[in-house]
Amino acid sequence: MSNANQSPAPERLLRRLEWRVIRRLDGLFQGDYRTLFYGTGIDFADLRLYQPEDDIRHIDWNVTARMNQLHVRQYVEDRELTAWFLLDLSPSMAFGPVDRTKQDLLVDLTVTLARLLTRDGSRVGAILYTDRIEGIIPPLTGRRQVLRLTRDLLRPREISPAHTTDLAALMNAGLNAVKRRSLIFVISDFISPPGWEQPLAMLNQRHELIALRLLDPRETELPDAGLIVVEDSETGEHLYVDTADPGFRRRFAEAAARREATLARSATRAGADLFAVSTEEDLAKAIVRLATLRQRRRR
Repeated sequence: MSNANQSPAPERLLRRLEWRVIRRLDGLFQGDYRTLFYGTGIDFADLRLYQPEDDIRHIDWNVTARMNQLHVRQYVEDRELTAWFLLDLSPSMAFGPVDRTKQDLLVDLTVTLARLLTRDGSRVGAILYTDRIEGIIPPLTGRRQVLRLTRDLLRPREISPAHTTDLAALMNAGLNAVKRRSLIFVISDFISPPGWEQPLAMLNQRHELIALRLLDPRETELPDAGLIVVEDSETGEHLYVDTADPGFRRRFAEAAARREATLARSATRAGADLFAVSTEEDLAKAIVRLATLRQRRRR
């Protein structure tokens, strides 16, 4: 039977998300979606004296020191907003249920956010990282750009398990590629050796940063499933474990708690909030939760 009438995979995925997620969000949010994702305007316009209702984060301390009066920076909104997606496609992102891995979640989340932004005229670009910087998609607007991004995300990949994920390479690629102040989405599980904190902090200083941490509940708490074979997605090493052993499950949970604490300290050093999204969470509800949290923090 001919497949001529069937939509290609990127088109099918985008249509599914437009129907099941974006239509729901349209019913919840009114107006420009971009205002949900960035706080200040993009372009510096002028300086003026501080008023009691002004946001203290906009105070220009250098000018204040010279003039001996509080001055704040004024911004004007750039109607041609540019958003960049820094995407972690490393082996650990393949973890999760067969029908909903962290990488599946990354694809759905990225495509949804990109479509929301391009509908408002914004440009979107992306940097793809596997065990290296795999590609840079220059920012453009329109549905065709979202389809190109979707196609690149769905492309099969051969990644050597011998390499350890180095998120610093992804952050540094963002610093090098994005020159003009932009909206930056970093989407990753943040499973990586240290070293990414400083470049993430620099991204946070130069741009409007949203760091999205994808996770699966089974990474922190093992179910009682008996004797199973587990594979380290980063190294390819196989190991037999007895998940029926309460002591093993307890040690696993304790190790997971230590990893969580280390990650929290790293994020604090970077001055960035990591917004967690689970493979078991409804995507539309996650985006509403993200927007609500950001609006509260801007007040």
